[in-house]
Amino acid sequence: MDDIPIAAQLAALAVLLVLSAFFSIAETSMMALNRYRLKAMVRAGHRGAKIVAELLAKIDRLLGVILLGNTLVAAGAATLAAMIAHTLFGDYRWVPAASALAVTFALLVFSEITPKVIGAAYAERIALAVGYVLKPMLWVLYPVVWLVNLFVRPLLFLFRVKTRTAEQPQRLSMEELRLLVLESGQYMPRKHQSIVLNLFGLETITVEDVMTARAQIEAVDLDAPLETIVAQLSTAYHTRLPVYRGELGNIAGILHLRKVLRLTQSGSPDREGLEQLLEQPYFVPASTPVFAQLQYFQENRQRMALVVDEYGEIQGLVTMEDIIEEFVGEFTTTAPMKSASYKWDQDGSALVEAASSLRELNRKLGLALPLSGPKTLNGLILEHLRDIPEAGVSVKIAGVPMEIVHTQDRVVRTVRLFRPRAGETLDA
Repeated sequence: MDDIPIAAQLAALAVLLVLSAFFSIAETSMMALNRYRLKAMVRAGHRGAKIVAELLAKIDRLLGVILLGNTLVAAGAATLAAMIAHTLFGDYRWVPAASALAVTFALLVFSEITPKVIGAAYAERIALAVGYVLKPMLWVLYPVVWLVNLFVRPLLFLFRVKTRTAEQPQRLSMEELRLLVLESGQYMPRKHQSIVLNLFGLETITVEDVMTARAQIEAVDLDAPLETIVAQLSTAYHTRLPVYRGELGNIAGILHLRKVLRLTQSGSPDREGLEQLLEQPYFVPASTPVFAQLQYFQENRQRMALVVDEYGEIQGLVTMEDIIEEFVGEFTTTAPMKSASYKWDQDGSALVEAASSLRELNRKLGLALPLSGPKTLNGLILEHLRDIPEAGVSVKIAGVPMEIVHTQDRVVRTVRLFRPRAGETLDA
């Protein structure tokens, strides 16, 4: 080496530093590459992505060739730096230490930190490019890599380490998936993003959260006068109506108005004829998860179910449309009175029925009423006050001022909500 000009030695050292930088940037970009993005590119037929996927499929071999090259280059750079220092400064004791510090600094700055930062920032672009270089390099150095892996694999087995390939990307939790969808706003329309986010909540939402409360069920009493029944059927808003005797807990069946129309063609309907048209009611527990209930509807070919509590008492009614609207958004027409009650007036207030669902109030009025307890506004007020309030009583729950407008039969019937102020602290 003493016969080689110092300029050539410095040039060789620079080349070694560049090679070390290449191996560092290749390693970082390969490890930081988005595996899901890579799989999508492979399915699209991207040639570079296929090469990278092949390399990542045998990650022990890939890391073996990268680290082998990087180690050899670093060792060569350290040796060459020591020779250059000896040529320039002689046999002084401080020369080896100074050359070691100098080459360490150069490797850290130019071959480690800077390339790794660049590789992490542009992982996809760099990985697809270096794959063309690493594949033939792996083929050439495969015998050496294979020999090294003979010692690596027993150690991995000893420590119970399982390697993950590109075909087996790391599994994401539900919360991580939710965050991924939230951060993909620029690639996904807002409406689609909202639907996907709502789907994540289906496993935690129960039938009780989306049902129509018992007080709002439109039902027919068979014990009522026939004229009253006919008038109710002729003005009914829904096509399927629960039918009961005396009180709502005594369900006789479900009546489809389409069948009633056939009965009216042959004359005026009577009680016996209506009873023959009744279908068997379908009951579900209030704690049934919404997603499971949707599957039950499909399996049993049902569209409506009566929700009961642990004692068998009817709590409400749920339809397939109620479940679909929970994650798709409202797409069916709602009753005129019910729809009008979920809008802020010009004075910043909204007159609503106390039997309204808290989830629906939150969604349509932009509120943040707590959902962990009672499911209706009436239940929330009674739980908060621990008493049955009289008309005119005002209360503030979760930052929402509200005034009791009407109470009847130990139940709050009508409430006036006031729009909360922006930035106001929410009360529990």
